[in-house]
Amino acid sequence: MEFSTEFDARIGHGDVTLAARDVELLRAIDDHGSINAAATALGRSYSRAQQRIVELEGAFGDLVERKRGGSGGGGSRLTDDARSLLSRYERLRSEFSGVAETAETVLDGRVVDREGELAAVETPAGTVQALVPPDGDAVRLTLRADAVTLQSPSRSPDSDRTSARNRLEGTVLAVDAGETVALVTVDVGGGTTLSALVTTESVGRLNLHRGTPVVASFKATATRGVPNL
Repeated sequence: MEFSTEFDARIGHGDVTLAARDVELLRAIDDHGSINAAATALGRSYSRAQQRIVELEGAFGDLVERKRGGSGGGGSRLTDDARSLLSRYERLRSEFSGVAETAETVLDGRVVDREGELAAVETPAGTVQALVPPDGDAVRLTLRADAVTLQSPSRSPDSDRTSARNRLEGTVLAVDAGETVALVTVDVGGGTTLSALVTTESVGRLNLHRGTPVVASFKATATRGVPNL
């Protein structure tokens, strides 16, 4: 993903994840009264929008009530379940965004290899791929907590099978849980701790508590470096 200070909240159910793009589609359906009109307004393909609604409904239940054409014309409207899901998304996004503005990891390191704007930076926690300035080898990296994904070591994909090029193994030190999200502190070695922002659902699913082994993964484009003078 492209680095951004905007947070994209996500709600997962099985293999399907509701993200900002899906929320935008549901809201457009609510505004325009049909999937076709919503897709047109968003500049998307109707068939793909329809397919995505089917995928979302397979995970979250009926979201769009469809009405066939007739004397009054056809159309679509959101179900109560869809409105509840949108409200849940907004609560999650609000809580995540508030914490993410202040929760970040800072790593000092030295550039050991460069490939355009991307560089391999040696840090106390290991080598990290990051976006760094063109000059100078000593850099300070910052990583927002909402850009970090935690996984069980047994289920973490290999680095060549995911766009998250950085993978650091560690152990959970603390879990500070709120209503819908939790700030997890992970010891990734070398006297370094990493902050990760996850849903409370993920805390339960991964059984996160002090001492839990995890793999923290994050994209190189989410890790920014500045000269460390």
